[in-house]
Amino acid sequence: MPTLSERDAAVLWHPYTQMQTAPLPIAIIKGEGSWLVAEDGTRYLDAISSWWVNLHGHAHPHIAARVSEQLRTLEHVLFAGFTHPTAVELAEQLLETLPANQARAFYSDNGSTAVEVALKMVLQYFHNLGRPERRTFICFKDSYHGDTFGAMAVSSRGAFTEPFWPLLFNVEFIDVPVPGHEAEVLAQLDEILQKPEVAGFIFEPLVLGTAGMVMYEPEVLSEMLRRCHAAGVLCIADEVMTGFGRTGPLFASSLLTEQPDLMCFSKGLTGGTLAMGLTTCAAPVYEAFLSDDKMRALFHGHSYTANPVACAAALASLELTRTDECTQQRRRIEAAHAAFRLEIGDQPGIRAVRHRGTILAVEYDPGEGTSYFSRLRDAFYQLALDHHVVLRPLGNVVYLLPPYCTTDAELELLYAVLLQMRELVLDFVPAPNLPHILHD
Repeated sequence: MPTLSERDAAVLWHPYTQMQTAPLPIAIIKGEGSWLVAEDGTRYLDAISSWWVNLHGHAHPHIAARVSEQLRTLEHVLFAGFTHPTAVELAEQLLETLPANQARAFYSDNGSTAVEVALKMVLQYFHNLGRPERRTFICFKDSYHGDTFGAMAVSSRGAFTEPFWPLLFNVEFIDVPVPGHEAEVLAQLDEILQKPEVAGFIFEPLVLGTAGMVMYEPEVLSEMLRRCHAAGVLCIADEVMTGFGRTGPLFASSLLTEQPDLMCFSKGLTGGTLAMGLTTCAAPVYEAFLSDDKMRALFHGHSYTANPVACAAALASLELTRTDECTQQRRRIEAAHAAFRLEIGDQPGIRAVRHRGTILAVEYDPGEGTSYFSRLRDAFYQLALDHHVVLRPLGNVVYLLPPYCTTDAELELLYAVLLQMRELVLDFVPAPNLPHILHD
């Protein structure tokens, strides 16, 4: 009988994968806490929360119970002209935890669509106000906001999007205000804000995930938002990765003194259980769509908008995230990351170590530039698998973003793997002219 991996290879097409050269995928049949169990019985420690979605561990009984109960009550109902309890309860509870200016929630089905909704809200906001010429967005270089067309347009241009460049709308890119470059970036922003066509500024707050976990400080981001608001520009916080405690507080935007007008969520929204996206906005944005004229409405929706089962999973995950136990788990991981950062930071082969909340990134120094296409990537990936750890290196940048239930002993295993990767770096022979890091 063929294995599950062999059956997969006969019928499936995987993301971010060159199918002709890729090895057979590892078949996972079960999840337990921070661990994934393969078909052959091998257990793998999920160090990246399965692409950043899993908050509380796999197959969490509280979330499973809520999903099971919801499936026996109402599995789905159209959300145009109808509503249901879990959609209302989730919006009420989520808005309680967000910055106070967030007033309305709009459901979609993943991170890219949450961004698409925000972009359309901004553009139609100005259209409804009689300012349709305001259609330009400001974005960070090396940013990533998704793989649908609007989300690609406001993301960094690179090899992954090159076939689609002619179809992407133009945006204004500015540098990331990493420490020491804040004044330079603020000057770039001021110059662009003088243009009357600017509509919005979209950003990953404090951490650019797929750029290699590039980090910057809340003070400069708050100042950027203040300057945007002074110019009448709306600000979108893409919290698809940073939301629900990844950076320390429940939301990275909570650390800002100037708040975004719109916010985007997915990934940890349901605790990694079901696909769901959500976009929130401040009251003035919502009110710009209110009219006796039906053509001023937001014409956007999805078949599974506000799916009751996904909403139930999100409610259960939010309940867990807001407990004292989860807060302590996050603080414990944050403290462990901070200690390891001090241990590894000055060692040969290490270019930089970045840390915020439960996110830790080690940028190894292979004697060449940072690149998604670094040959070290595959060696890092295999070394981790050999130690029964799931990592997804961003070229020569390796990051940890574990479920909150990850124990101290499990963290020590992850740190040991990162230290072994340094030995690979010291033996590495550089190759010239590698492309700059993009995203994963």
